[in-house]
Amino acid sequence: MPLTRREFAKQSAATGAGVALTGAVGVLATAPEALADETVEAERKGKEIGYGPLLPDPRGILALPAGFSYRIITHSGVTRLESGEITPSNHDGTATFDGPRGTTLLVNNHELAGPRTKWEHPVPLTEGLVYDPAAAGGCTVVEVPRHGEVSEWVGIAGTATNCAGGRTPWGTWLTCEETEDKAGSNGMTKDHGYVFEVDPYDARANRNPKPVKAFGRYAHEAVVIDPRRGHAYLTEDAGGPNGLLYRWVPPHGFKHGRGQLRRLADDAGKLQAPKCFDSAGQFVDDLSRATEIGTVYGVDWVDVPDRDARTTSVRKQFGAKDITRARKLEGMWWGDGGAYVVSSFARKESPGVPHDGQVWFYDPKRRTLTLKVLLGVNPDPSKDGAFDGPDNITVSPYGGLVIAEDGDGVQHLFGATESGRTYPIARNELNAGTEEDPEYSEFTGVTFSPDGRTLFANIQTPGIMLAIRGPWKRQPRR
Repeated sequence: MPLTRREFAKQSAATGAGVALTGAVGVLATAPEALADETVEAERKGKEIGYGPLLPDPRGILALPAGFSYRIITHSGVTRLESGEITPSNHDGTATFDGPRGTTLLVNNHELAGPRTKWEHPVPLTEGLVYDPAAAGGCTVVEVPRHGEVSEWVGIAGTATNCAGGRTPWGTWLTCEETEDKAGSNGMTKDHGYVFEVDPYDARANRNPKPVKAFGRYAHEAVVIDPRRGHAYLTEDAGGPNGLLYRWVPPHGFKHGRGQLRRLADDAGKLQAPKCFDSAGQFVDDLSRATEIGTVYGVDWVDVPDRDARTTSVRKQFGAKDITRARKLEGMWWGDGGAYVVSSFARKESPGVPHDGQVWFYDPKRRTLTLKVLLGVNPDPSKDGAFDGPDNITVSPYGGLVIAEDGDGVQHLFGATESGRTYPIARNELNAGTEEDPEYSEFTGVTFSPDGRTLFANIQTPGIMLAIRGPWKRQPRR
């Protein structure tokens, strides 16, 4: 049943939804001086924010606060798979799972676009696990013991531009292709732009990969599953026009579980895009229109006409007033009964106010999107201090969010407390450029181990998976 504009306006008037800030995460103080002021105030009250300043790394890889350490888990060009082949490059979205005998399993995307000939270290074409032998991307499964040797093997191969994805409630990984390449274009022999399921526990379940076509074909970024209702929410990282947030509604009687998605018909359920309106009932064409933390939009969902985009990209099948768009819809994470959704930046490319990052929270019960994080445009990304370009995110077991930065200049992992104060966790010191013109790769795949003791994250280029440990603590809420 749709949420009508009149119902939402009435609800907003009754609850103050247009201005109230609810949920776990609020405004981010992006200016260094603002953060410093808040830190001083918090310390005055005995509530220190974060873990202190980042200390330079003698190895030139990862700056961390005092008391923290890191371990390199996989390193493209250096480490090898169980088969003897080199670890694939371009690490991206990642999730963790409880492994056998106290180990931690991770499924790691490799964002490799186009034909295999472009890449020095593509995902190996392991027999039985290949979708399209022309494509370079895929996933590897990494087993990390408490002590001893790390193991890594292929989970799926022959997919393209495996960017983010999402962990399912039943313990598998959904890997997302951020491309719209069709068979016969860019060297591909099959259509791409799909979601695939990868089981970290059972290699047999990954044989003969089958795309989940019910989720649509477009430039997928991330996906989360509502464990109560069974809906899937998916982001699209695309422009010209801006991409969309999607909702997949399962068919009547469908029950999620291992292997169930590959049994779905290609047109099973409904794929939908959002149509948002403000507390006055006015249509909102783009999420960059929001200028204040706590902005709440009501959401209706509009059916996608042709989810497989046979002739027209899905996002281009709608008129200007049919749906609500956003620039660079990136990472997602399920928590607090809803989905956290990132819009990485919107400068002159979007119709609204320029920003360097938003995090929205979709509440499926209220059918609302609430702006939780708003990053102002970073005036000088080459200087350490402010944060910009949020991408992959995770909900922290210590409160708030941990966010991987994919902006310009200096790259960080940073946290946001439940009241919205920010603090650095790590800085990439691996300079891929020169001393005069430094270049630092983005962070990706930020995720905690199941026991919450280890934070895993990747440096995308060349492809390094890191395990970070230290004196984690609950962050102050106020």
